[in-house]
Formats: sequence, C-alpha cells, structure tokens
Amino acid sequence: MFTEVGHWLEARTSLSDDWPPEAVTAAKGDHRVSVVLPARNEESTVGKIVGRIRRDLQERLPLVDELVVVDSHSHDATARRAAEAGARVVFQNAPLPRYGAMTGKGDALWKALAVTTGDVVVFVDADLRDFSSHFVTGLLGPLLSDPSVAYVKGCYDRPLTEGAVSRPHAGGRVTELVARPLINLHWPELAGFRQPLAGEYAGRRATLERIPFVTGYGVELALLIDLLGLVGLDALAQVDLGVRAHSHQTLDALGQMAAHIMLTAWTRLERQGRVPASAVPYHEILQFPTSGDDRRPRVSDVSVHERPPLITVPEYVEGLHPDPEPE
Repeated sequence: MFTEVGHWLEARTSLSDDWPPEAVTAAKGDHRVSVVLPARNEESTVGKIVGRIRRDLQERLPLVDELVVVDSHSHDATARRAAEAGARVVFQNAPLPRYGAMTGKGDALWKALAVTTGDVVVFVDADLRDFSSHFVTGLLGPLLSDPSVAYVKGCYDRPLTEGAVSRPHAGGRVTELVARPLINLHWPELAGFRQPLAGEYAGRRATLERIPFVTGYGVELALLIDLLGLVGLDALAQVDLGVRAHSHQTLDALGQMAAHIMLTAWTRLERQGRVPASAVPYHEILQFPTSGDDRRPRVSDVSVHERPPLITVPEYVEGLHPDPEPE
C-alpha cells in the first residue's frame, strides 16, 4: 500500500511555485472560479485576505470570478471588514432555511457551496496571517491544468507560535497525534496527505456536490475519506503552499477537536461496514480545564452531524437548472 502512496506522492504533489499566477489564469479557459472564506470572529485578518485576493486575482488578473465570506455567527466586525474589503458576505443561517440552523465550519462550507456559482471552488480559512494569493493559485493549478484532478489539498509547514516564540514544524498537534494515525490505520491510501486537516483546498463543484458535509471539526477528514471512495486516489492531489501562520486554539479546544475527529472517523468506518453499528461511541467527553481560574470538570458534546450531498437538495438542484420562463 505504501508503495502506491509513494507513486501518488510523486505524481500528485507539487509546489505552489509550479503554478505561476499568469499560467494559472491562462489555463482557466471557460471555468468559473469561486473563492470562499468561512469566518468566525476573524475581524483582524479577514479583510486583509479578501483585499489581497481582490487586488491580485480579480483586478490585476481575471482569475477569481466570485469572492464570498460566510460569516459563521461572529460576535465581532468580521462581516463588516469582509464587505469593506470587497467580498460578498453571506450569513451562515440564511441559505436553505428549510434545513434548519446548525453550527460549525462544515455547515458554513456546505452553505457556501449552495450559494456560489463557480464550477471550481476554493476554500481558504479566514484566520491566516501574512496571507499571499499563491494559496489560491497553487490550489487552482492542478485543477485548471488537468481535468482528471477533482480535488486539491494544501499542505505546509505549521509553526507553533506562543508569545514571542515561534517553533517551526511544531504546529498541527491534532493532525499528528490523531488524524494522521487514524488515516494510516484505516485509510492508508490517504497517508501521503501531509495536512489532512488543512483548511485550504479546492475542488470541482460536480464532485463536491455529491458528498455529505460533516458540520463540525471533522469536515476535512470526512471530505478526504468520502472523496477517496467517490473518485479514487488518483483524482486527488496536494500542493505545498510553504508556511501557514494562524491563530492557535487552547489545549481544551484541541481536545474537543480530537474527539470530534475520532467520532467522524468512526462514522465513516461504520458506513463502510468495518465496525458494528451497535457499537456507537459515547458522544460526550469530560475534560479538566488546563487554563483559567475555574478548573472544575466540564462536559462537552462532540456529536457528529452532517449535511446531505447538495445534489440531493431540491432547492439547490432547481437553482442549477431553473425552469424555463413561460412563453
């Protein structure tokens, strides 16, 4: 199996420098490109990211046709900053109201896919510091140049910054301690993905609309597993984007993330008939806080919820293929 992964790494891994913006734009052809930023309380970074994409990939080069920020229940000025920088802002609960309100990044991505129009969609996290537009062009390169590629995942070095100290390669703790071991044990075909939980990726709408979206932290892992089953390993690729600097979550939050990812992996194993459906894991975890003055144990619900493939949602399908106007 790992010999196959080695062949895949050689064939389907590239560098962002391999995809110069001008060359990617020339390869665009008739494609329509949408860029989406899911954002929750990211007022300090979202405007800078939107502004850079607008300047580099809409004004200087005609690469990005649509730039959307999905505001995920922010309590700060995220939506205002995004709009001022030139993005169309969509509030997470607004699209497809008949399906009810949910929380979580995966729900924001699903809603974004429902309201955008590009046949190629790029997702970029809104908390990136020192953002460069090569994040977008790097992800688009394989998709626009090779029709056999359906999905591209970003990878990078993730330094861990604590105060004034930055340690290279020390970030991605949940990735290395939870996600990658789970992948190696149960889906070894995906072991070549350096950053399976990365929030930067791109795909073809015709592919993304055919898979469910886990609403919470497990969305990235579930996408990889489901896409492997849908289109196969050779249709997946990764691009090294260099260094990703972003805000870090507390250890308590990382514990909840890890539990949610483990439960997400279990849902896929159960769906594939590899674990008994009667052995459903418990969906709450007891934590002893590691920061703050209140150290009393806390219980968190880490249940996994998901949205159905959009191609099964009538409102979405009708929007893609509206009825002809009556004569």
